[in-house]
Amino acid sequence: MPEANTRRISSHAALCAVGAAILFSTGGAAIKTASLTGLQVASVRSGVAAIVLLLWVRGRVEWSWRVAGVGVVYAATLVLFVASTKLTTAANAIFLQSTAPLYIAVLAPALLGERFRPRDLVLLGAAVLGLAMCFAGSTAPTATAPNPGAGNLLGVACSMTWALTLLGLRGMARRGAHEAISCVVAGNVFACAAGATALWPLPTASAADWLMLGYLGAFQIAGAYILLTRAAAHLPALKLSLLLLIEPVLNPIWTWVARGEEPGIWTLAGGAVIVVASIAQAMTPAWLGYEMSSATESQKDSES
Repeated sequence: MPEANTRRISSHAALCAVGAAILFSTGGAAIKTASLTGLQVASVRSGVAAIVLLLWVRGRVEWSWRVAGVGVVYAATLVLFVASTKLTTAANAIFLQSTAPLYIAVLAPALLGERFRPRDLVLLGAAVLGLAMCFAGSTAPTATAPNPGAGNLLGVACSMTWALTLLGLRGMARRGAHEAISCVVAGNVFACAAGATALWPLPTASAADWLMLGYLGAFQIAGAYILLTRAAAHLPALKLSLLLLIEPVLNPIWTWVARGEEPGIWTLAGGAVIVVASIAQAMTPAWLGYEMSSATESQKDSES
């Protein structure tokens, strides 16, 4: 494939990843606004997302053990993120999830054959430092963050499952975009089923709550993952995870505007360390060269 075409495809994939990150970033404010419990929100959100995604692919979903495996990990991410956001500040929940590149940098070479460079150690160190600062900045319980300690622990678990989800989607996208979107459908079906018992009897909720849940499922999840699976087919897993760090920049802003939730100074500082280090890493010419060569090699592997 000519280099110009490769660059064009990579640029389009990067734009898809940015669009997905913007949609993802609205989740914290919307989840905080909904009056239902975390499990109820996760179940309804995923149920709506599964329906929208099934309509998008016209019911054509490929089922296999690989699809189911990635789907289970993704379902865990969906439930853990909502639970974490309900218990701690939206900023802490998303900044902790944003340490996923730490695990991806370590696992991608072994699982996907995507090379690890010594300069990636800067990102790993920044992620560890930022993680420690977020925990140091845990605040006392508030109306919007009733149990920050437990929420932070769930956020760490979410970062691990999110890393595995991105690795799984990247691996499946190499086999075909349809297999990747099938994983997303499966994950939402599993997450909806996991919280189904919490929906009986049907919870009392306002029309605004149901509209918010509809938005979460149709746009914040389904729309975002349609874009994400397209991006995953052409970007290395680490690069993809770095572009998604736009989400933690915007997430606390939306939550502050919608709910008046102010993250602590340590949380903001820790998040800034993670995001700035990741952006700096992504913008170095040598690393961009790695992205292009890795993406090209992955394309050749998928074509052979």
